[in-house]
Amino acid sequence: MIQVVQAFDRAPIAEVPADDAAALERKLAAATRAMRDRDGWPKPHRRIAILRRAAELLEERQARFALLIAREGGKPLTDATVEVVRAVDGLRNAADEIRNFAGKEIPMGLTPASDGRWAFTTKEPIGVVAAISAFNHPLNLIVHQVAPAVAVGCPVIVKPATTTPLSCLELVALLREAGLDEPWCQTLVTDDNALAEALATDPRVAFLSFIGSARVGWHLRSKLPPGTRCALEHGGAAPVIVDRSAAIERIIEPIAKGGYYHAGQVCVSVQRIFVHAEILDAFTERFAARVAQLRVGDPILPETEVGPLILPRETERVASWIEEATARGARLLGGGRLSETTLVPGIVLDPPADAKLSQLEVFGPVTCIYGFTEMDAAIGIANSLPHAFQAAVFSRDIGPALRAAQRLDASAVMINDHTAFRTDWMPFAGRRHSGYGVGGIPWTMEEMAEDKMIVLRQEG
Repeated sequence: MIQVVQAFDRAPIAEVPADDAAALERKLAAATRAMRDRDGWPKPHRRIAILRRAAELLEERQARFALLIAREGGKPLTDATVEVVRAVDGLRNAADEIRNFAGKEIPMGLTPASDGRWAFTTKEPIGVVAAISAFNHPLNLIVHQVAPAVAVGCPVIVKPATTTPLSCLELVALLREAGLDEPWCQTLVTDDNALAEALATDPRVAFLSFIGSARVGWHLRSKLPPGTRCALEHGGAAPVIVDRSAAIERIIEPIAKGGYYHAGQVCVSVQRIFVHAEILDAFTERFAARVAQLRVGDPILPETEVGPLILPRETERVASWIEEATARGARLLGGGRLSETTLVPGIVLDPPADAKLSQLEVFGPVTCIYGFTEMDAAIGIANSLPHAFQAAVFSRDIGPALRAAQRLDASAVMINDHTAFRTDWMPFAGRRHSGYGVGGIPWTMEEMAEDKMIVLRQEG
């Protein structure tokens, strides 16, 4: 059994049966049989109906799912409610995309050798999908992996994070209630890393969707059998460039939200803030004042803005990174510990370039502020890490904004918005160490499908 506890106070919530190797084999066999039975593939209209019904059911149970997210994952209830709303929209997005998910005509007759032919492509499901997910969005990440698979027609086996399996289990039950047969969406609940790797690397799996640490993701990719495709979503240390023309009174709130949303446990959370020297002091003063006002505590309380980290060891790690930076001359504003898993939001001023806070993803309620005089120099530092995901620039002048947008090494650059902005239908992808492939529901559907070309030759 796996005991699930509240992230905030470690109080038990539930015990969930753990799957073993025999269970994994049964689930892989069932998914493989479903995939091989082409006559049994659910028709597009059926997949649309299931996803739309699932969205309706989830919307009806919004309050229940939001509380579950807040309890098992520690996300403040207001943000957990937003996550459920996004998940409902994600299911509808996947259903809507089916209407436009199609192949195209390939022109023929362009050469004498291709004359007398008509060619077009169709879309087919790639095969069995293994989805390994993370704790920080325990419902919406599952939707991002499962809904595209259902929409395309791939059987999917989803392994939720051991710390947050309940939202996943309830969503899969909800899909079954909406009419999806069991082999098309199954769960693997385990804290056995070897068993999770066996799922990801089984030759019957055609596509691996992984959301989690770079270390684990790249390891799994190196173990995939020939022909298995994958998408990896890791993290980064998202940079923000604050130009001298930025309106300080307008940018404090979005940067604070981007840095401390879900206690910084977001793969594109604001981490490194580069501020022009002309406004550095004014920005730091206003930003520190806002961060000090953030309400920290029990995530199920409606007033809470910053909740706990997922595990006690994560608070120890983040605290040690802060201590390393301050011992080497950086200055800490705020910070401290509220409970075993809860840290008070902090700001670290000018941590050394080789400090962990400057080099690695902190995944905690900490941001770093650095001053600069030349934007290109700040961009160079921002681009110097081996990972790159989303970035942001704040400026009232179009020239510096576009210059930063063009030069920042990121898959997406937000102008006058924080790095953690995302809609679930936009492409979402890490560069270099930060990931492989493209997320976002329509984009994931493309990755989980294969084109088949059909060529008809005219007789006579």
